[in-house]
Amino acid sequence: MATAAETTTLRRAPGWTTQSLLASPHATQAAAADERRVFVISSTAVATYDRRTGRLVATATAPGTEHLNSGFVHAGRLYCAHSNYPATPPESDIRVFDPQTGRLELFHRFDDPPGSLVWCVVREGAWWCCFAGYGSDNDQTVLVEYAADGFGRERRRFTFPANVVADWDGMSGSGGIFNGCDLLVSHHHFPVLYRLRVPSAGTTLEFVEALGCPFPGQGFASDPVTGGLVGIDRPRRRVVFAVPER
Repeated sequence: MATAAETTTLRRAPGWTTQSLLASPHATQAAAADERRVFVISSTAVATYDRRTGRLVATATAPGTEHLNSGFVHAGRLYCAHSNYPATPPESDIRVFDPQTGRLELFHRFDDPPGSLVWCVVREGAWWCCFAGYGSDNDQTVLVEYAADGFGRERRRFTFPANVVADWDGMSGSGGIFNGCDLLVSHHHFPVLYRLRVPSAGTTLEFVEALGCPFPGQGFASDPVTGGLVGIDRPRRRVVFAVPER
């Protein structure tokens, strides 16, 4: 496997650059933020930091938490993708952290998931969940849209473009968010964001371009304060706040 110092094989256009940093030993899986807090996610815990002071406020975990992958803030709570990776067969669920109670709890468990859940977001009331395959199965990574009434009905399922899958280095897309009409997806360990689009027809996401970014992979989220992004530099154990390159 390539190291974080190596780079994607795809040509990268100018994308995102570092605005500020926050050191945290918990910065191993992902980061997210709201107007007052920064949520730093490790495999087994969510650490909450005061955004203004950078002070650690609290750390939350829960029995059975094995592999948190990414998180996003929705309606005042942090929703985290969770799986039993690298165990097989894959088990996946969504866990929710409520800053008001300080509790990390199960939100939804998937029956017979199509892979390991690596990220999930809500768009226009509907859940979009990315289930990863790894190694020779990473071309089976899928993005699933569920009906707005919950997880009981799958609306659509999309695979990823062949050039993106080939660039994943045997891993998968560790984080993802919608950014307007675009879908931004991170690598596992390369500093790149893939700009994709949901096709008007067909079942393969459309590749638009690869963008440079300061996150060497892992989960990331939108930053409601700057309008940029928040992710992690896993090798250096720090949160990275990023803004568009000018």
